[in-house]
Amino acid sequence: MKADFRKRIFLTFAKNYKLVRITQQNDWVVFILVGCIFLYIFMLLSLQRDSSVKEFLLQKFADASNNFLSWLIISFVFVLVFSTFVSQYIPIVPKKISDIQVLGFELNKFGFTFITVLGFYFIKNILSYLFYAGTGTVKKWEIFYFTASKFYFVFSVVLMIFCLINYFYNIDKIIAFDFFAGVILLFFVFKQMFYIFNKNNILPQKWYYKFLYICTLQIIPVLVLWKVLFF
Repeated sequence: MKADFRKRIFLTFAKNYKLVRITQQNDWVVFILVGCIFLYIFMLLSLQRDSSVKEFLLQKFADASNNFLSWLIISFVFVLVFSTFVSQYIPIVPKKISDIQVLGFELNKFGFTFITVLGFYFIKNILSYLFYAGTGTVKKWEIFYFTASKFYFVFSVVLMIFCLINYFYNIDKIIAFDFFAGVILLFFVFKQMFYIFNKNNILPQKWYYKFLYICTLQIIPVLVLWKVLFF
């Protein structure tokens, strides 16, 4: 009798109680994407002397200008959109990180992802410069980041599209994650080929230096970043 009574109470409650679905607010994603687009427009119009996207991607090193500033902008945009995209799939913010509060605020998934990716990207580039200096090919460093900026420009635009699909379309997140992860993996493999066989010869000539760079400054940092974010 008690069970039947509780069941009737529950059914009555369920019929009369209106469940309110809280709509996820993704305005912050729009602000980030619009800001990144404006940064790219500024870079093309100002730093790259009114170049179109095609002209920027096909320009030669000798004809380029403001390479370092352009590389910084592209790097920042890439880190920002990559963090925006990946943060939605981060399971949790580690307790040691969430316990750190400044003025009562703590890092959410996006903040944790952004700081982590930014730190890894900065350290990787510092080590890359030291690698070039240590192998006696420091003169190639400027050509390297000039060439790498083209790849990351295209990659960041693709990630912007992924962010739009991820946040503003009703998709199966599990299936979508497998698809997105597959595309990102293809980009990663393509980047290695792009670096090795690039006509600008951006990597050291000796094969073992190329192998050392790919293993220690490309593959290992990605594995470490994956472990930090998802485990």
